[in-house]
Amino acid sequence: MPSLKRLVIQDFRNIAFQELSFSEGINCISGNNGEGKTNLLDAIYTLAMTKSAFPVPDKFNVRHGQEAFAVGGTFAMEDGTTARFAIKANLEGEKKVFRDDKPLKRLSEHIGTLPVVMVSPGDSTLVSESGEERRRFVNGVLSQMDSEYLAAIQSYNRLLLQRNRLLKDNVTPDEGLLAVFDARMAPLAEAIHSARAAFTKALNPVVQHYYHLISGGNEPVSIRYESDLANGPLDKLLAARRDKDLALRYTSAGIQRDDFLFEMDGYPVRRCGSQGQQKSFLVALKFAQYSIMKDGYGFAPTLLLDDVFDKLDMGRISNLIALVAGKEFGQIFITDSNKVRLSGIVDALTEDRAYFDTVGGTFRRIDV
Repeated sequence: MPSLKRLVIQDFRNIAFQELSFSEGINCISGNNGEGKTNLLDAIYTLAMTKSAFPVPDKFNVRHGQEAFAVGGTFAMEDGTTARFAIKANLEGEKKVFRDDKPLKRLSEHIGTLPVVMVSPGDSTLVSESGEERRRFVNGVLSQMDSEYLAAIQSYNRLLLQRNRLLKDNVTPDEGLLAVFDARMAPLAEAIHSARAAFTKALNPVVQHYYHLISGGNEPVSIRYESDLANGPLDKLLAARRDKDLALRYTSAGIQRDDFLFEMDGYPVRRCGSQGQQKSFLVALKFAQYSIMKDGYGFAPTLLLDDVFDKLDMGRISNLIALVAGKEFGQIFITDSNKVRLSGIVDALTEDRAYFDTVGGTFRRIDV
């Protein structure tokens, strides 16, 4: 598995410049809220995924007063070689990814090279917000594991944007041209729908397994996939909705409307789950993602755990740590504002660990 040995960050959020070396095991980052712990983890995530773990444009990740940010890392790869990766982005929206100092032609060439899973308080939007957040999560997982899925979703989104522009900008859109868009989008939509359905089927039992281990509870949890394509091929759906699309002036059917419903005892987790149950469900979801990606790659992804103990009682924290301590996990980064709690937990697990203090975007390795 790729293991991050050395990281260099420049002008990313509140981090002016930082160079750090890490343990192959567990890396613990402590500090008060707002000091930069999450920013460090998001820099690692951005290096792996070419974008932030949070739905913000790159320009908002550039440190105030600067023109661009850069993140670079040296990795021990799963084949025994060493590779250097870097990402640079500026306020104008230009972004480049490099491998061993050579620029890649497309960002998509890099996605999946450094598999990563991040668990953070921001995951609460998967429960509380619209289906867009849940689609973003599923796209992020499948895009890392399947380059054909990534190409299909990129092509579909381009065609959807063009179709919507045709509907919006023309009083009487060319229906022949609309039919061409429909025919080109249909096979892409079918491939995406099939991949999402298969992923949901594989995900369900793994989420249930981890939820039970973390919560200790017996309440059944599940994920249900809803899609317009359950009612037929996209081109036929769009043909049947042609008058509606012309009136609305946007595309009213397709995989851009898909949703993944999180349920507990048959009811939405958002409505019936306590804070602890919702947090347990979300952690179980991300651990299930981790497990599926590990099986798919044949090695463990990097695991980023940001403030993961928040809103969990000590029983759930103990269950969670017992999972992290398992041999199936690889390199892990954990943040927590409680340094004593973090060291007390990790010291009991392994000697292969490193500790870092955080103050104002500056990180200092601590010898223990």
